[in-house]
Amino acid sequence: MVEDSRIEIDPPEGPRGEGPRGWGPGGPTREPPVILLRQGSGKYWAMGCLLGFLALIAVFVMGVSSIGERLFGGGPDPETIATASLQGMREQNTLVPFSARFVAVITSTQRRFGLSARKTLIMPGDVRYELDLSAIGDDDVVWDAGSNTLQVTLPPLRIAGPEIDIDAIREYGDGGILMTLTDAETTLDDANRAAGQRSLLAQAQAGPAMRLARDAARRAIERNFELPLRAAGIDATVQASFRGERDSTRMERSRDVLGEMRRESAAEGQ
Repeated sequence: MVEDSRIEIDPPEGPRGEGPRGWGPGGPTREPPVILLRQGSGKYWAMGCLLGFLALIAVFVMGVSSIGERLFGGGPDPETIATASLQGMREQNTLVPFSARFVAVITSTQRRFGLSARKTLIMPGDVRYELDLSAIGDDDVVWDAGSNTLQVTLPPLRIAGPEIDIDAIREYGDGGILMTLTDAETTLDDANRAAGQRSLLAQAQAGPAMRLARDAARRAIERNFELPLRAAGIDATVQASFRGERDSTRMERSRDVLGEMRRESAAEGQ
């Protein structure tokens, strides 16, 4: 007799009958993943510090420009202001424009000696979308005097996490005999947690979440460059785009990204 101790990661299932929340007569029920989107906890503090620093830059540039205008004529130089803004952002090193919470629902089954055991794990985790400001080079900031437009090219976003919310984890089990006589429960727990980590990361890297994060990053960078320019009296348009994007003015900003995420989540739960 050959012992079968394989771990099977069950595919998503629909509701399997009435019973306590998350559990039915035939086993655990599967609910659509929950996705909570929010700004990072330290985002406002960091953004406030950055905007304050840029405001100081704007005041300094205005003062220098005023003196230069009196001595030599001409107005403030937008390229000089943009360069000073870029240097200020580089010193901040990292910007967290967006964060989200995802929930992984994983079920694993193990069979041994004609018996089976199954465990379901519901594991929430937080991810942060980070922008490396130090990676924005001088060549990534280009001023077009003809259209009064400042083009800023951004490096790819980094995903930090997922950070698991240990207190919010929920587990459900079935197959007490096999779990009591063997190490099946430990094996299933390890398999579920590993699969849960992969699921959270996959959700964070999915199209709708990444579009929301990129859009938030573009808006933050555009504001950070616009503030000093406006303070210096320059009527300019700032357009930020990620490397490889063809047209930053026609990105997916008009798409119903939140609605798309809800539809994808509902489809996963069916």
